[in-house]
Amino acid sequence: MTKSKTAIAIVGSYRKGGTVDAAVSEIVSSLQQQGIESEKIYLQDCTIAFCTNCRSCLQTPGPSRGRCIHEDDMENLLQRIEAADVLVIGAPTNAGSVNALTRRFLERCVGFAYWPWGARAPVLRVKTRRKASILVSASGAPALIGRYFNDTMKTLRTLSRYLGARPVGTVWIGGVTAEKYRISVRTRKRIHRLTHKLVEH
Repeated sequence: MTKSKTAIAIVGSYRKGGTVDAAVSEIVSSLQQQGIESEKIYLQDCTIAFCTNCRSCLQTPGPSRGRCIHEDDMENLLQRIEAADVLVIGAPTNAGSVNALTRRFLERCVGFAYWPWGARAPVLRVKTRRKASILVSASGAPALIGRYFNDTMKTLRTLSRYLGARPVGTVWIGGVTAEKYRISVRTRKRIHRLTHKLVEH
């Protein structure tokens, strides 16, 4: 019997029910309609300590992810992500990049690289990205300005690469002017196109 695909959706927004959460929820719903068992995780509900840049997780060679010195929710979260076939990452744009909550999560993912003391630069432990991902962000600025004049998507692509996933597309919602956001018909159509592409990956 063929194992059904599973998806993990990470919401880095501070606002449950906000714009990013609404877009990620629409993606999760579309994946579930296509038979993908999906789970949504809010980073704000997880206990994740700040990276202290001790580089302990970067020292052990080999393909296995380095272990952090902190004992919190991060290890369990990464194990669930590693076991999933599909990844969705959503984070708002704050001050020209991802918000601090998502940045803290990103910094704790450095164990996917190997960087012994004395080496000039880190290298990813596993270069083959077997997962597919969709990246989501939103900003108060118009979509064109938000997407191309901030480094949010570049940062989310870096996070996706750390987690072994190759993006099949992005969802950017600009001009956010209300606390509660209703998915537009155009955005919903784009999400459904991307989820079909994700499932076929």
